Amino acid sequence: MPRKPNGASSIYQGSDGSWHGRVTIGIRDDGKPDRRHVRGKTEATVTRKVRALERDRDNGNVRKPGENWTVAKWLTHWLENIATPNVRENTAAGYRVAVNVHLIPGIGAHRLEKLTAEHIEKLTRKMQANGSAAATAHQAHRTLRTALNEAMRRGHITKNPASLAKPPRLDDTEVEPYTVEEVQRILIAVGERRNGARWALALALGLRQGEALGLKWSDVDLENGTLIVRRSRLRPRWQHGCSKPCGRKMGGHCPDRRPLRDEAADTKSRAGRRRIGLPDQVVSLLQQHKRVQDAERTKAAQLWTEDGWVFTTPTGGPLNPRTDYTEWKRLLKAAGLRDARLHDARHTAATVLLVLKVAERAVMGIMGWSDSGMTKRYQHLTGQVRRDVAERVGGLLWQPPAADRTEPDDGAAGVLVPAN
Repeated sequence: MPRKPNGASSIYQGSDGSWHGRVTIGIRDDGKPDRRHVRGKTEATVTRKVRALERDRDNGNVRKPGENWTVAKWLTHWLENIATPNVRENTAAGYRVAVNVHLIPGIGAHRLEKLTAEHIEKLTRKMQANGSAAATAHQAHRTLRTALNEAMRRGHITKNPASLAKPPRLDDTEVEPYTVEEVQRILIAVGERRNGARWALALALGLRQGEALGLKWSDVDLENGTLIVRRSRLRPRWQHGCSKPCGRKMGGHCPDRRPLRDEAADTKSRAGRRRIGLPDQVVSLLQQHKRVQDAERTKAAQLWTEDGWVFTTPTGGPLNPRTDYTEWKRLLKAAGLRDARLHDARHTAATVLLVLKVAERAVMGIMGWSDSGMTKRYQHLTGQVRRDVAERVGGLLWQPPAADRTEPDDGAAGVLVPAN
């Protein structure tokens, strides 16, 4: 019997009476052949296993040799060593909650290559049965899919079960933007409130909360009526700085607290970094705001922190997003309007641009979008838009037929007027 070539699969019966098969998959990291082993009670069984392993090898579906990962071990490695160093702090914080609170306790004990779509679907259903919102379960599913995509790219698994699993269904919440009249009531309610110009930027220009709070005076050109969005204010995170336990549970309540993150970060995308033209009314509001801030600086004296923020605390520090959110709720109450999310101000601004029939490309530039599909999410049909469409449809369908039109008596060629 001729000798088989190097690397060929082999099937043989061992001294234990069982049948064994060995298939060469490739080369290990140390340069030695990667020979996979299968076994069975009969030669036919092992032959089937060898042929299946050869097909997987030829199709590139054989798992990479090395450490036997559990889901918990891989998610921990991915979070700390792959994701966190390469994403924004807010994104990493969301990943951390999904991994540590939901994914590891729910499916962490499974072997990575044994995880199935059914395991994931049971987890997300259980999360919702235990009171988690559909959006929370959806976020956990997306986080797992991202982590397993990286595991698949590195050869630790051959398929991503999270891509096969059905994600939780998200109900589309209809956002009702404020009308022009309601926006006017908000701007009137702003009155003499501190940092009132901040709400003009939200409602007229659609700046995100972080973008508005991240503005510095160096970004604003009042003479030419423009501003540049460069950065976003981050939610502060704190740790204890006390040498002896201060007795406070939260790091943010510690008298000697220390920050865990920067105050601001660059915009998350190239489209987010943009120059925006300012309406004259907004320029006037910012000029007034600057005069008030100069007076506050003089009053605070040595307590003032000069970092150049446009919207500040009474001593010059950057505004806390939580404080800003609370002020928005108070403002709506003062204006006598229904409650709404702070982010709905951005929806309102996008809808105003729709009412004004601003071109889509210009809308994308103002709002900082790179995907035109975002206009469908943020622009909403208002009563004014519906009336305009209805009038245009009526004017087209109910005008007199062309056969009933007559030429004017003055003989003006090419001009048709409706017949009496």
